[in-house]
Amino acid sequence: MKLKLAFLALAAVLAGCASKPDNYYTLASPVAAADAAPSTLGGAAPLYIELAPVAVPERLARPQMVVRQPSGGVQVEVLEQHRWASSFENELRDALASGIAGRLGALDVTKGGRQTSQPVWRIAVQLQQFDAVDGGRVDAGFSWTLRRSDEARTLVCQLNLGEAVGSGMDAVARGAQRVTAAAAAAMARSVDAARANPSATTCAS
Repeated sequence: MKLKLAFLALAAVLAGCASKPDNYYTLASPVAAADAAPSTLGGAAPLYIELAPVAVPERLARPQMVVRQPSGGVQVEVLEQHRWASSFENELRDALASGIAGRLGALDVTKGGRQTSQPVWRIAVQLQQFDAVDGGRVDAGFSWTLRRSDEARTLVCQLNLGEAVGSGMDAVARGAQRVTAAAAAAMARSVDAARANPSATTCAS
């Protein structure tokens, strides 16, 4: 009987460890009406963007949320019960792509949707920093290159962002969402600036 009870207790512990996460979060957010541009598709000069997979630090390439300790120490915590809706790099790429396209009235053709004769603005993003502290801040550093498919010039851009956040993972996720939206807005502005000035060789974000 004792052996049976011990086995049942072990099974309960293992079942608890294998339970699904309690909370899922997304980095995507709707583009505000004031920031959204009318679609250029069907017009004389349709706008297409192509966002490459986002390069992120290896410690963040997972669905679990990763946070730093408020003390500022070297330890990070991987939160099994608090996860992004997909792997962090995919969630970030999707949020940036939809945010950029919505602000430009463009179509993201990463998965197809344009004729090869039509030029596309290619954006390659690298996340250099992403530090989240519960009850503290979300700080992020982005760099990206921007190039039109029928041009030789490549523009290199950088941006550092930070948001104060309240306590709890919901607040951290909302802060990360705001940072991502701000990065998408800056990337959209850099495309607009490059379109307006074909001779530009430096990035305006």
